[in-house]
Amino acid sequence: MRGSRMQVWEKECRLHVGAEAVVDAGLWLGRPAVRKERRPRAWRHPDLDARLTKSRMTAEARILQRLTIAGLPVPHVLALDMGSGWMVQERRPGRPLIECLRDHAAAASIPEMLGAAGTAIRNLHAQGAAHGDLTTNNLLWDPTSGISLIDFGLARWTTEVERFGIDLQVLHECLSASHPEHADAMEQVLSGYSTADTSGVVDHAAEQLASAAEVLSRFEQIRARVRYHG
Repeated sequence: MRGSRMQVWEKECRLHVGAEAVVDAGLWLGRPAVRKERRPRAWRHPDLDARLTKSRMTAEARILQRLTIAGLPVPHVLALDMGSGWMVQERRPGRPLIECLRDHAAAASIPEMLGAAGTAIRNLHAQGAAHGDLTTNNLLWDPTSGISLIDFGLARWTTEVERFGIDLQVLHECLSASHPEHADAMEQVLSGYSTADTSGVVDHAAEQLASAAEVLSRFEQIRARVRYHG
């Protein structure tokens, strides 16, 4: 019908303005989506900035594609424009964990959501991927769908147990700083991590990945180092 053609992208609201990107929520061809546009770095030579933007967007898109195929709860990539520096991803259901942990009405569900977060993180690591920015802003909780992992701008493929331990340390520091009222929050995450069923996961690049016990041991070492130097 004339005058009723659907717009490709319809912005609804701004979610976040960061140093690296601006993130908006909206509709992509009528589907709930998130649009992330990389911000130019004025202090960088334009050609170098364009190459770095392309490299980082390509890496993020590939990681999301492979994790989606593996069945992990991450956003599907819906569209990508390297030249303009933007990516559109599926909008995953749920609220950021940072909001859920501050919601007194959700108190009864907190052990479940933190355990599910640990399971999702272990499944991510079992694919040979480290997130790089595991905060309670980048974990979503939905009572029906469970936990989703978002914002893979700093993610990388790796078999290094140190990288997986650092993921857990970043989340531990976030929980301690932003949610001190939940003193046992990290222990609930670690419980979910240690009991995750990863039997269907294929080792990354045919290399043996660290077990959950090995990652947890490395996390404890990292936590001890931080306490000693802090």
